[in-house]
Amino acid sequence: MSFPFEMFVGLRYLRARRRNGFISFISLMSVLGIALGVAALIVVLSVMNGFQQEIRGRMLSVVSHVEVGSYDGRVAGWPKLAANLTQQPHVLAAAPYVNAQGLLSSGGSVRGAMVRGIVPQQEDKVIDLGQQMQRGKLTDLQPGKFGILLGYELARALGVEVGDKVTLITPQGNVTPAGMMPRLKQFTVTGVFKIGMFEYDSSLAMIHLRDAQVLFRMGQDVSGVRLKLDDPLQAPQVKAALNGQLAANQVASDWTDMNSNYFRAVQIEKRMMFIILTLIVAVAAFNLVSTLVMVVTDKQADIAILRTLGASPASIMQIFMIQGSVAGVLGTLSGVAGGLLLAFNLDVILPAIESVLGMRLLSSEVYLIDYLPSEVQLSDVVTIAVISLVLSLLATLYPSWRAARTRPAEALRYE
Repeated sequence: MSFPFEMFVGLRYLRARRRNGFISFISLMSVLGIALGVAALIVVLSVMNGFQQEIRGRMLSVVSHVEVGSYDGRVAGWPKLAANLTQQPHVLAAAPYVNAQGLLSSGGSVRGAMVRGIVPQQEDKVIDLGQQMQRGKLTDLQPGKFGILLGYELARALGVEVGDKVTLITPQGNVTPAGMMPRLKQFTVTGVFKIGMFEYDSSLAMIHLRDAQVLFRMGQDVSGVRLKLDDPLQAPQVKAALNGQLAANQVASDWTDMNSNYFRAVQIEKRMMFIILTLIVAVAAFNLVSTLVMVVTDKQADIAILRTLGASPASIMQIFMIQGSVAGVLGTLSGVAGGLLLAFNLDVILPAIESVLGMRLLSSEVYLIDYLPSEVQLSDVVTIAVISLVLSLLATLYPSWRAARTRPAEALRYE
C-alpha cells in the first residue's frame, strides 16, 4: 500500500455491506445535508452580493458620489465653487443642482415629486442619466422653455407622454387678497427616463436649472454642487477632505451617507443569513456524530481485533476521523459545485420557475428590482467551504475518541 493503513481501513468502512446498509443510508443523508446547506449558503450570499451591487449601480446612475451644500439650503457663487472642487484629488466633474418638492398634476391625477433642477450638459458628466432615457433626450431641457423629464412610473401614474402638459404646484405660495395661494406652473413633458428602481422612477422629475431657480425663487443660488469621482468607494475620504476646506456654512456628504440606512440593513441581513444558514450546515455536519457512533458500535469486534494486532488508540481514532472527514469533504465539494451551478444560472432558473407557477415572484415595487442578480465572490465560497470542513472534522472527534477507548477483551467477550 502507498498510504497508511488507517486511511485504507477508514475508506473501506465507507463501503457498505448488506447488513449495515442502514448506517450507510444515514451517512448518505448527512452528506446530502451538508451539500444542501453549503449550496444554500453560496446561493443566498451570491444573491445578496449581486443585489447590493446592482442597487448601488442603479443608485449611482441618479445619485452623485459627493454633494456639497449648505445648512440653509442655498449656495451662492456656485461657478467658482464648482471650479475649485474639480481641482480636488479624485474629482472628475461637478454640476450644480436645485432640489425641491412639489406636486405634479395632469387631468385628474396628482402625484408628489422630488423636483431637481439641472444643467443637462453638466449633469450628464456627473451621472449616467442620459443612458437611462426611454424617450426624449437629456439635452431637450432648455432654459425658459419649461420642459420636464419624468420617471417612468411617475409618467405612467400621471398618464402622460412626451409632448403632454403637466402642472407643477410648489410649496412656496403667493400672497393674494384671498390669502396664501400655491404657485402653479405648466410644464411640457420632454422626456421619460427609467432608472430601474421604483423609488426614483415613481418620484423624480427634472427641469432646467434656470427654470428651477425662477420657480423656487432661488435667484442665482443653487441647492448645492454634485461631484463625480474616479472611484465611488473613495467618496468617504473625499468628503472628509472637503469638509476640512469648505466655508463654515457649507458641508459635504457622500452617497454612503445619503443611503446609509439601506446599506447598513443589507450588511446586517447578509450577516444574519450567513449565521442562520451556517447553523443548517452545522446540523448536517453533526449528523455525522450519530452516524459514526453507530459505526463504532457496529465495528466493536473489528476495533478489538485491530487493537490485538498492535494498532494504537491513535490509529483507531484516525480511522474513524478519516471516515467522517471524507463524508464531510464529499458533502462540501458537492455543495460548492451545486451552489456555483445555481448561482451562475439564476437568471435562467427564476424565469423558468415564474413561468411554471404563472406568477411573478419578485415585484420591483417591493424589492426595488424585479429579478435576482448574482455575484459569486471567491472569499465567500472559500469561507463557506472551510467552515463546512471544520464543522465536519469537529463532528468526528467524539465518536473517534470513543472508538479509541474500546477495550479488546470486553469487545470480544461475547463474539
